[in-house]
Amino acid sequence: MKEILLLLLLIISPQIYAQVPVDLSGFQKANGTTAIHQDNTLIISWPASSKETAKLVIDLTNGKPLFSSMQLSQKGTFREIAQSLDPAFVLTVGKRDLVSQNGWNIFFDKTNKLPHKAYAVELTKRTASVTSQGSRTVIRVSDVQAATFTGAIEITAYTGSPLINIAAVMATEVDSTAILYDAGLMSKQPVWNTIAWSDTDGNMQHVPADPNQLNKAQGVKYRTIIGSGNTGSLAVFPAPHQYFYPLDEAFNLDFTWYGRGYRSLVPDFGIGIRQDLMGDKRWVPWVNAPPKTQQRLNFFCLLSTDTPDKALDEVKKFTHTDKYPALPGYKTMSSHFHNEYVMSVLLAGKPVPEVPNFVKVFKNSGVDIVHLAEFHYTAHPKGPDEQRLLELKTLHDMCKRWSDKKLLLLPGEEPNEFFGGHWLDFFPKPVYWIMSRKPDMPFVTDDPRYGKVYRIADKNDMLKLLEAENGLAWTAHARTKGSTGFPDKYKDEEFYRSDRFFGAAWKNIPADLSEPKLSRRVLDLMDDMANWGLKKHVIAEADLFTIEPENEMYAHLNVNYLQLNKLPDYNQGWQPVLDAMRQGKFFVSTGEVLLPTFTVNGKGAGDSLTLKPDGKASIVVNIDWTFPLTFAEIISGDGKQVFRERIDLTNTRPFGNRTFTLNTNLKGKKWVRLEVWDAAVNGAFTQQVWLTTNSRPGATNPAR
Repeated sequence: MKEILLLLLLIISPQIYAQVPVDLSGFQKANGTTAIHQDNTLIISWPASSKETAKLVIDLTNGKPLFSSMQLSQKGTFREIAQSLDPAFVLTVGKRDLVSQNGWNIFFDKTNKLPHKAYAVELTKRTASVTSQGSRTVIRVSDVQAATFTGAIEITAYTGSPLINIAAVMATEVDSTAILYDAGLMSKQPVWNTIAWSDTDGNMQHVPADPNQLNKAQGVKYRTIIGSGNTGSLAVFPAPHQYFYPLDEAFNLDFTWYGRGYRSLVPDFGIGIRQDLMGDKRWVPWVNAPPKTQQRLNFFCLLSTDTPDKALDEVKKFTHTDKYPALPGYKTMSSHFHNEYVMSVLLAGKPVPEVPNFVKVFKNSGVDIVHLAEFHYTAHPKGPDEQRLLELKTLHDMCKRWSDKKLLLLPGEEPNEFFGGHWLDFFPKPVYWIMSRKPDMPFVTDDPRYGKVYRIADKNDMLKLLEAENGLAWTAHARTKGSTGFPDKYKDEEFYRSDRFFGAAWKNIPADLSEPKLSRRVLDLMDDMANWGLKKHVIAEADLFTIEPENEMYAHLNVNYLQLNKLPDYNQGWQPVLDAMRQGKFFVSTGEVLLPTFTVNGKGAGDSLTLKPDGKASIVVNIDWTFPLTFAEIISGDGKQVFRERIDLTNTRPFGNRTFTLNTNLKGKKWVRLEVWDAAVNGAFTQQVWLTTNSRPGATNPAR
């Protein structure tokens, strides 16, 4: 027996203590960053600010914690923020339904009720490399494995910040796979004195870091949990939008955890981020993981030599404290909310507070204009007449009551009648209309109480109403959910080709952690619509139901920055809002990337531009950002194909504002637009500039 044990030790020991080869050929010593390989240790240091330096000591010995030490200097002296930590990843693998609906764009899936299993991601240190990517330093340690997924750990340090991203980058060959992941940092020995977080009311909470504490899911505000000791704090948090798979509700589902034995797969004490397998217990689509795609199961860490509340303050800066910042010349607008306050509270006879919670939430989020989508299968769109008109009157009165100089609350519905699929309406003033008309009834009548009342029989009547009242309509959640197949199926219809049909709405459906951007589904549609020869636009939508202060609203929100100098008065109508939309005078943002100016040869989004015959164009864009940027993409089309020109922005540091001039050639193109995405896959995109070419020799370009 002793001989067998000795033989096993002789076999295993070289694997555990063998020198792991490290490739430094892709590392460039620049911007004060250094990478030193000593024995089985990598020491990476980088400027965290003008006065601070951050340092990671990475142990490549199998069986030892990957992070031997995490340090941050204070007044020139390094302080150890944490030591002896391993990254922990739990991968839950389920089955995607690619047959019954619309392939990878499916939303109405119930992955949680199909067979699934959770796995601990196992790291075996075999090789390592350090590469420079602009201002970033990426340490890659192979190999990791969980079920059929294989890949490597990637650690990214960002020059100019004590920010770190830790990812298990993994792929599978198996088709029809849906996943979720939980992640964090764990240690066999005590690392912190306390665990801290902000509760959903915004108050800091602290508990002792008891190594015997069994794992606990914790609801927090700002998606962040913090380990703190005598020398500083380490904050752990996810990408603010990418991490959260699409749901109809923004319930706070306890997105962090701390303790030991997490899900019986993380044996040691740790802190981290988590997903709820059951979601909102309705439709739970999880995250797409198509075969061979590199899924980035990632989270962020921020080092601080200060207290947990100060560390959280630094984290909050990346999302402007979960508030959309004001921009001169713009007003923020968010659309598609099924709050159902009219039916569930006002007409239900329930107590009505002076200011409802949903109004407070919008104001606290920096949203200036809210376009509702009330009566979502809760009311009487086809009558009886008096009931329908009372419901509309109550909606209009509600919006008027809680609109003020800081918030414009606007009526809207998701009618889902007449056109096909799901769509939203938007009128520039209160309009009364009933979604049915018998053959012997007139299209419009004058009611002594409500004024004009329209009755709609079909798609032709609906278009007439939009034209009569200067309204807009657009496809909600295009190409998915109840709009699967739309707007493609009606793109040649008269109502769709009308300037009253605005275009479509964008939301992060589906989720895919291998993508460097959110929701190609609607971004691709945006390009398709432009190549169809139609001047359509894409607006951001939230498509959410319950709106309460304790919800995780920010992760599921997005906004449109409309070019408006002032907020319209509800009593005077809000035609300027619809005009800015219809003319394409806006950009869409998750909040961390802003595009205050964007022009092509001096013309802005929504404008028409005549190019010179050579097609040369100068795109000028001012970008304001928090997380370091990854890339910009110039996207154009010639009526048949889509062309993409990617501009690498990895040389940017966190928290910047800069005007970029991007010279390109748009010869033969009919439109162009711009997207910008950052390291946390937050982004912003413009609407199109519409192009023609002046083919006359020596002609003057009217855009200059």
